[in-house]
Amino acid sequence: MDVEALVQGLLKPEAYPHRVKEIRLIQTHISFVFLTGEYVYKVKKPVDFGFLDFTTLEKRLHYCREELRVNRPLAGEIYLGVVPITRDEGGEVRVEGDGEVIEYAVKMVQLPQEAIMKAMLERGEVYSGDVEEIATKVARFHAGAARGPEITRWGAYEQVVKNWEQNFEQTAQLKGAEVDAGEYEALEARVRRFLREKEELFREREKAEKIRECHGDLHSGNIFIVRTPGKLYRQGIYIFDAIEFYRGFSCNDVLADVAFLAMDLDFHKRRELGEKFLQTYARESGESLPGQLLQLYKCYRAFVRMKVEGFKLFDAHVSEGEKEAARRLVRAYFSLACEYASRL
Repeated sequence: MDVEALVQGLLKPEAYPHRVKEIRLIQTHISFVFLTGEYVYKVKKPVDFGFLDFTTLEKRLHYCREELRVNRPLAGEIYLGVVPITRDEGGEVRVEGDGEVIEYAVKMVQLPQEAIMKAMLERGEVYSGDVEEIATKVARFHAGAARGPEITRWGAYEQVVKNWEQNFEQTAQLKGAEVDAGEYEALEARVRRFLREKEELFREREKAEKIRECHGDLHSGNIFIVRTPGKLYRQGIYIFDAIEFYRGFSCNDVLADVAFLAMDLDFHKRRELGEKFLQTYARESGESLPGQLLQLYKCYRAFVRMKVEGFKLFDAHVSEGEKEAARRLVRAYFSLACEYASRL
């Protein structure tokens, strides 16, 4: 796939089968997301990070279909389907058009960007009732989530250790360059000691079937709080962008799932909302939320966010302005991860 030609083609209003006035492109380290007004089209980048491999068209189609499957429990009505992107006889890129299929996209209803929880947090518009509603929704989702020996295998102690090893490997280039080397090494030592000394705690969670097929990426950037309904959507909470590309990230302890949003609320300096979220989740799910394990998973989630932002620093498709913003986030998430690690 000629990535640049595809992106430029999808930035043209005439590429779409419906009326488009303006197109906005959002990038993550693994996706191009095109906002067209009523609909969103998410295209996977042809990347290989070890934990995911989108390097062939067949693989990208498979994971588009998986994205649909894993997101429908929490945001079903906004996930419309997987659609082909084609090149017509004149060489123009078309969505759901005739001609050679050159790519696939997940098609979604576009919800108002101002209703993303992250933006609402920054405006001071998220309230206790919102996080209680989110906690209740997540608790119900976890209660019905897939579990069993195969799921547990993916989220077992060995996988937790592997995920941390991968984190350290994939952030090594940040140590000393973007974050303090001494603080990094202190965090790494605390995490390794905890994992070495607390194996039985993880085994008890496995036996109790606390490992489920979870959301895997539960933070405020992946939640809409829609207060006013639109033509294609209703009022309510929509939790989207669950992990589809690697079961070692999505099949994990339910505590790891809720720790992500709790960490995110701490990051946005709304710790009281984080506490309310955890309290409500514990009440609705019957979970005890063991303290040190919660701190480890909060540390893990902050570290992963640092890693994800760090990937942008080495992505040729990310602008210098975006890289500078990512650099600030790398340092902020690292600081928070160090705070949690100090409690282990």
